[in-house]
Amino acid sequence: MNPDNMTQRTLSSPSAGARALRMRRRLERLIGIAATEGNALVALRNGDEIFPAMLESVRSAEYTVDMMTFVYWRGDIARQFAQALAERARAGVRVRLLLDGFGSRTIEKGLLKDMREAGVHVAWFRQPVALSPLKQNHRCHRKALLVDEQVAFTGGVGIAEEWCGDARNEREWRDTHVEVRGPAVDGVAAAFAQNWAECSGELFDGHDRFGEHRPQGDAVVQVVRGSAGFGWQDMQTLMQVMIESAEERFRLTTAYFSPDAYFIELLCRASRRGVEVEILLPGPYTDKRVCQLAGQHFYEDLLACGVKIYQYQPTMLHAKVITVDGTAALIGSTNFNRRSLEHDEEVMLVVLDEEFTATLDTHFDEDVAVSEQIRGGRWGRRSLLQRARETAVLPIRRFL
Repeated sequence: MNPDNMTQRTLSSPSAGARALRMRRRLERLIGIAATEGNALVALRNGDEIFPAMLESVRSAEYTVDMMTFVYWRGDIARQFAQALAERARAGVRVRLLLDGFGSRTIEKGLLKDMREAGVHVAWFRQPVALSPLKQNHRCHRKALLVDEQVAFTGGVGIAEEWCGDARNEREWRDTHVEVRGPAVDGVAAAFAQNWAECSGELFDGHDRFGEHRPQGDAVVQVVRGSAGFGWQDMQTLMQVMIESAEERFRLTTAYFSPDAYFIELLCRASRRGVEVEILLPGPYTDKRVCQLAGQHFYEDLLACGVKIYQYQPTMLHAKVITVDGTAALIGSTNFNRRSLEHDEEVMLVVLDEEFTATLDTHFDEDVAVSEQIRGGRWGRRSLLQRARETAVLPIRRFL
């Protein structure tokens, strides 16, 4: 399909279509991953929407279930997923579960035993006890669920009781996941396969069908995988292109904000050229205060450039979402911190679709309505103790 024709059909505004096409070609050329057309996406907000959709998909599986997660902790939802995976394995479905060796270390051992006895193939990504210190720092932070090669889920959610509910109080975290159907499912599947290959010798078996994808919608999607390692990563290229492509508005929602000075300057340059830059971050219920302090070190610089910063008040904000000019969106597992951008295995969807982006922008507006804006004058008068705490964490910022 001709990209120019596709863009005009998918995006209602000619200017929006031109912007999306420019962004698509920049990302395809600079990252080297082709975008796919004919995708359908559903934005899922908080556990009350996310977990039922994922569990329903698992329970309907006929051939394969592949699941990977950084966090698999405890609680009723952890048991529900274990039971659903075990039931499908007993029914003859090929079920594979990949757990990060650090993030999922507190999983109930009884759940592991039950799943393995039912026939679930459980593998661990880089268990710390057997690793060198360098490898221990590079984790699998990807979250993906793939069912029958036809539907994929990815985003920020872990399998634990903290994500249950609808962000109604500090015990129910705020997060966003996305359901994907169409050719982009293959990109998420490749992210799973890349990490499964490190942990298991068998990449595929007779359950895999490798069928073609029929068009499911109008969204154009590029799946970008960040890999643990050294040097400049695809995730950094992705973020740079999105920031520098913004012409009117750049919105960032992230659970952990502690980039290096280079990305702070990219955000400031965008604001100085007239882009409305808005950043939504966790507030009083952050689960990682040290990471919050590292990001707060840059608040003065950002505020001086005209960047708007908000702190979410009701509960822990764990979503990882970016929208640009109402035409493009990023959603997946990557935070705007050095750990995600430089060290960990991540996966992000670049979505070129006005309707989907508008949904995420609506979520942003609703979240800002219950957030507190950081004001430059007041922030400049913060205490010496606060400043000292910000400075104290700078030596470890690259690991946060």
